[in-house]
Amino acid sequence: MSLPDFTKPEILAKFNEYLADKSYVDGTEASQADLAVYEAIKAPVDDAYPNVSRWHSHIASFEGKELPGDKSKAASLLNFGGAADAAEGDDDEVDLFGSDDEEDAEAERIKAERVAMYKEKKAAKGPAPPSKSVITFDVKPWDDETDMKALEEGVRAIEMEGLLWGASKLVPIGYGVNKLQITIVVEDDKVSMDDLQERVQELEDYVQSSDIAAMQKL
Repeated sequence: MSLPDFTKPEILAKFNEYLADKSYVDGTEASQADLAVYEAIKAPVDDAYPNVSRWHSHIASFEGKELPGDKSKAASLLNFGGAADAAEGDDDEVDLFGSDDEEDAEAERIKAERVAMYKEKKAAKGPAPPSKSVITFDVKPWDDETDMKALEEGVRAIEMEGLLWGASKLVPIGYGVNKLQITIVVEDDKVSMDDLQERVQELEDYVQSSDIAAMQKL
């Protein structure tokens, strides 16, 4: 690896930035690395690069003196061109950024891995519990002479997958007539309330109508 071409203004500008918080090329004392760069620059440095000018004047005082370190280290420390310089010499062999196809393929691979991990975690948790609702269900009789016990027995005899009958009570609605108010729990995906009301309506000897008084998700 060789030193940068310090005849180029852009290289001197980068070296000037490099020395913004440094006194020497390598470490905290003058070394062979400094002499190597000093010899590469040779001519006095323009004032447009104050850090380099300061450093250049200081290193000039070490000419002819024995300094520690290795001159070759300067090239690796000041590899301003880096991969870009190598690419200029051999565009066919060096791919600075990779192709868009490679990036897209990598992104797809990462996405597929994440989807697979999500599915594994979801499978490990098992199926989600079914969505359920608690419903207050009103059933009205024809009149005050309707056998409410028989009406309730008929209603509770209705069986549907996902349907669970709960507590009940008789609620006065006027003129001596009581309606049956019964709590039910249903699995939302399995029980259609329209179907249930049709089944209840089939108890035509007892039932005048039915209604959903309240509904709440569990």
